[in-house]
Amino acid sequence: MQTIVHSILHIGFWLLVPPLLPGVINKVKAWVAGRRGPPLFLLYYDLARLLRKHVVMSETASPGFILAPVIGWTALGLATAFIPFGSAGALICFKGDFILFIYLLALSRFCTVWAAMETGSAFEGMGSAREVGFAVLAEAALITALLSLCVQSGSLSMEAILSPSAGTGTLLLAAGLFTILLSENCRVPFDDPNTHLELTMIHEVMVLDHSGPPLAIILHGASVKLMLFSVLLVQAVLPVGTQSPAVSMALLLGGTAVVTLAIGATESLMARFAFNRVPLLLTTAFLLCLFALLAAWRGGVA
Repeated sequence: MQTIVHSILHIGFWLLVPPLLPGVINKVKAWVAGRRGPPLFLLYYDLARLLRKHVVMSETASPGFILAPVIGWTALGLATAFIPFGSAGALICFKGDFILFIYLLALSRFCTVWAAMETGSAFEGMGSAREVGFAVLAEAALITALLSLCVQSGSLSMEAILSPSAGTGTLLLAAGLFTILLSENCRVPFDDPNTHLELTMIHEVMVLDHSGPPLAIILHGASVKLMLFSVLLVQAVLPVGTQSPAVSMALLLGGTAVVTLAIGATESLMARFAFNRVPLLLTTAFLLCLFALLAAWRGGVA
């Protein structure tokens, strides 16, 4: 019975809460700029509106144009099952599951690129090439960050490696994971989700031809991914899993709120980087995670 309740709460959380994060970020950006800003629950309204609309497809697109967003959203949903929900633990847990977690995120990215290429548009092909090019460095940094947690905890399970804090390399790991979060979720300074300038778009250009329910699935999946990386960052830095259920939930929700506010502040105070500076920033994120890995390894040796 307890397992069923845990599963229902887990699924309900990842279905209902993530669309709130983009609203909070937009509110923070509006507050910094001295504006009222869009409604906090705007993405919920957009999802409900898109689910009622019809799908418009390119003549060159195959059924994969519709299938790819569904597979990508499902892959993200499965990835959330490996993230422990505070002290309650993860929905799925086994030795080496962090490797499957990484592959599920890669599958979601592949599906986004696949759907973009289905349109036969050179414009979307340009965005896909940029996405895949930057993903090489972002995924390397993420793998290094998870390896540092594995070394720190002495385990290969997501539930175990996210239970204790990151140890001596906490600040390095936090900075690296926050940079990865900004890159993976098309946030400033890597990309601007609000721009439609042809020469600057990366993630946004790949979904321009989507409409109706597939676009709703993509937008919800993007919010789930934002929540996933935020929760991952919080649990990698704070000892959430070792606390009592009430304290761990407070730390998890409070930490996620702080990360969301930090994203909004970053987008308000920074401009989008030029393309030639993006690989340098991602390389910096990789080095931060690498130094965290070395700190965890040296700490274990000592």
